[in-house]
Amino acid sequence: MSTARFTLDPAFTVGEVAPRLFGSFVEHLGRCVYTGLYEPGHPTADAEGLRTDVLDLVRELGVTAVRYPGGNFVSGYKWEDSVGPAAERPHRLDLAWHSTETNRFGLSEYIGFLRKIGPQAEPMMAVNLGTRGVAEALELQEYANHPSGTALSDLRAAHGDKEPFGIRLWCLGNEMDGPWQTGHKTAEEYGRVAAETARAMRQLDPRVELVACGSSSQSMPTFAEWEATVLAETYDLVDYISLHAYYWPEDGDIDSFLASAVDMESFIDNVVATADHVGARLKSKKRINLSFDEWNVWYLREWEEHAKGLEQGDWPQAPRLLEDNYSVTDAVVFGSLLIALLRHADRVTVACLAQLVNVIAPILTEPGGPAWRQTTFFPFAQASRYGRGTVLDVRVDSPTYETRKHGTTDLLHATAVRAEDGTVTVFAVNRGRTDALPLQVALHGLELTEVVEHSVLADADPDARNTLADPERVAPHPAEGTALTDGTLTATLEPLSWNVIRLA
Repeated sequence: MSTARFTLDPAFTVGEVAPRLFGSFVEHLGRCVYTGLYEPGHPTADAEGLRTDVLDLVRELGVTAVRYPGGNFVSGYKWEDSVGPAAERPHRLDLAWHSTETNRFGLSEYIGFLRKIGPQAEPMMAVNLGTRGVAEALELQEYANHPSGTALSDLRAAHGDKEPFGIRLWCLGNEMDGPWQTGHKTAEEYGRVAAETARAMRQLDPRVELVACGSSSQSMPTFAEWEATVLAETYDLVDYISLHAYYWPEDGDIDSFLASAVDMESFIDNVVATADHVGARLKSKKRINLSFDEWNVWYLREWEEHAKGLEQGDWPQAPRLLEDNYSVTDAVVFGSLLIALLRHADRVTVACLAQLVNVIAPILTEPGGPAWRQTTFFPFAQASRYGRGTVLDVRVDSPTYETRKHGTTDLLHATAVRAEDGTVTVFAVNRGRTDALPLQVALHGLELTEVVEHSVLADADPDARNTLADPERVAPHPAEGTALTDGTLTATLEPLSWNVIRLA
């Protein structure tokens, strides 16, 4: 097998990693909230009904910004239903996921959850621009953020939250380009209401940061034209345009699945080009950044087949939906998607793993039972812990393989992050399914002398998973033989593997 190579030099960088790159997503969907985060009566539940075993895992995962309450759910969301005494909150039909929402977990509980995760956890609130509009967004903003002395801020205090929630980051709706979205709009319709809402929210507080809806995926027929039209209306009023992408092995094509990050990086580059074109056309010096606020491996076709069989007269509470159980192969793809985000840290400054618990999530739970880590938990936790600092520019010289969907593709996908203390972490994926991949990295001007750790997520069984019956079947293990000699790092990447190599 040929050797994969690249060079690291502190003079060549991509940009600083924004803490919000390690965000996640909590939607009122399936069991993400109920029997996921929130389960009064569970043996580990605290006084507010939050599962402390889940809180411990969320802290270990290292999530930062947490997007809420949707997702498709937000396009039918009445924020007023989610505040006040929990026992008095109304039950509502959720059209997005054909469920009954009890509203027992609401806005105050969400903020309380974030405070228990830790000071790094920041709210990222979505407003309903599907079935509602400017007035309701302003009311929610006033209730959440105004200190006191108005009807809505005083109502918040009367509900037990004297201090404002301080929500700075807001999403202007969700996937409004999608025909599945309640209140779906054309680009012109959405661009107008997003601009009106943004303008009003800035009148209330000029410091807010706002995310306009981009395309739900690069495969949407309106992709790029949607972004151009929306940004023409909102360019000077918003800070971010959103991207959403999910990947799965279509028609069993594992080789193309392993190269999913090729599509993700193309998506990012194309949105950047579109946004910058609009800015140039408007003669604006402002730069729009990207909020990749939904990304993951999701076996979407399986959900679509399941949805066809749903009993339309049944509106269950917190049903088991989208509870994908991830394999080692899924985790390697997942790690590659993290690498893609880091490689574009100069423009992707918000990203949210969808979702946090149970629903296509790194954490699974059983009602009344345990919580455990999925295979995808480990790449995210390691990237969040060691991927802070400056992303170094990595240009790989790698052996290649052929894929049906992406053509000739590098076996190596990699990036590196230099921390403030000068240490460097290399994140690397070997997409090869059968052969180990020798790696050689030339280090220039970095004054690194030792390998602190080489951690590998791989398994002889690429379909190995962590389950209720065997929750610790898969975990990272140390690699052997990795060395740093005379400014050159040498390692061997196991077949189908996610690798974290820490250098000091």
